[in-house]
Amino acid sequence: MSVLVLLDLSAAFDTVDHNILLKRLENWAGLSGTVLNRFKTYLENRKYFVSIGNFTSEQTSITCGVPQGSILGPLLFNIYMLPLAQIIKNNKINYHSYADDTQIYITMSPGDRGPVQALGKCIEEINDWLCHNFLQLNKNKTEVIVFGAKEKRLQVTRELQSIHLKTTNQVRNLGVVMDADLNLEKHIKTITKSAYYHLKNISKIKDLMSQQDLEKLVHAFIFSRLDYCNSIFTGLPKKISQTTTAHSELCCSSPH
Repeated sequence: MSVLVLLDLSAAFDTVDHNILLKRLENWAGLSGTVLNRFKTYLENRKYFVSIGNFTSEQTSITCGVPQGSILGPLLFNIYMLPLAQIIKNNKINYHSYADDTQIYITMSPGDRGPVQALGKCIEEINDWLCHNFLQLNKNKTEVIVFGAKEKRLQVTRELQSIHLKTTNQVRNLGVVMDADLNLEKHIKTITKSAYYHLKNISKIKDLMSQQDLEKLVHAFIFSRLDYCNSIFTGLPKKISQTTTAHSELCCSSPH
């Protein structure tokens, strides 16, 4: 049995404290001198304003957050979150993390409450650390899912509920729809629906564009969705693999 927890942070990039981040860069990344000062000038003395029509607000200094859409944004956030990894490791919990997407997971046997208790303790410590670092865990959007035999999942679900963790049968993990049975049928249907939607829109303008431009649209809006995380289909049961292939062929048909 496995339990996956997808942690959701509220406006994570916007609440990064500049002073704490600079200390992370110095103490955890080992930066100093000119290099550290460059990051300091990169973060500080930024201002923002709101403009609506002909009206513009006064400029206000930005005292927190990393520039979103920048190359350095995710990297700086990763450095800001470095101590969190140590907390998870100390609780002997498995994890994967990049920027504000953090997922922790455990494997366990039915009736073994040890991993569940460790998971609950780990989440409490994560929440405390986030609060002290001006980040907030969105408990309403944090998702918990149990993988394994259905009859055994019920027992694990009850154990998770005892530590106030509500489970769901389906989650979206970095764009991949996963269910408790790991059959990926819902994910395939989601991709197919999206591909058909864009294919239909492309067909409406096919007479206004060249064949070359139409192919670019198909690659941008359809093939990109089919190719995303396609490695998860490796080793799928034959029936599901055939379904994927059939849906792919339908989605990839010419917009003409």
